[in-house]
Amino acid sequence: MYRPLPDYLRIDDSNIEGRGLFTSKALPGGVYLGITHIIDDRFPDNMIRTPLGGFINHSESPNCEIEITGDLHTQGGGRYHLRTKFDITANSELTVCYTLTNPKFKLKPTKENTESTVSGR
Repeated sequence: MYRPLPDYLRIDDSNIEGRGLFTSKALPGGVYLGITHIIDDRFPDNMIRTPLGGFINHSESPNCEIEITGDLHTQGGGRYHLRTKFDITANSELTVCYTLTNPKFKLKPTKENTESTVSGR
């Protein structure tokens, strides 16, 4: 059976904006949660957004971060991955810091952000 999210993550109503991504169990820092976006210029914003990428909300004090791997200039080559920054309690909303003005997080990736981590700092 296909599951777009790990069984301990769920999409639920958010106090931040609309729907958000929540954990049903406590997570330690450094846990890899999955792929949020795949570079593909055939899609809007040059990316395919997964459920992880589609439902995680923004925070100025995020508990997760995005790691960028691969060749961001090759269709299907670049990937954005989600990882916890520190310990997160059960039933917490997962968040990242994202903004179109943050030079490390561009919808149209540049060579400078290849193999980097987006932490919002």
